[in-house]
Amino acid sequence: MPKYIIEREIPNTAALSAADLTGIAQRSCAVLRQLGPGIQWVQSFVTEDKITCVYIAPNAEVIREHARLGGFPADRVLEVSSIIDPTTAESDELAAAV
Repeated sequence: MPKYIIEREIPNTAALSAADLTGIAQRSCAVLRQLGPGIQWVQSFVTEDKITCVYIAPNAEVIREHARLGGFPADRVLEVSSIIDPTTAESDELAAAV
């Protein structure tokens, strides 16, 4: 199933309290239960003016529906085409050594 990055522009996000973040997470989970097992929230990163989320879903439309039902912005919904990490460099090193 595809993985998505969702950018949610929210001014002063870093200033949200733990209670505010708990409320956002609870609202998100309630909507996820409503939508069923076809969508999964992996994690979110809270920065100065944005919450960037990682979701697994069958398509971008269900991501947008989650945002609509939860009252969250979904300014950008980006499908992940590849994932790289430090081990990706090791694969190239191994290929070059052969």
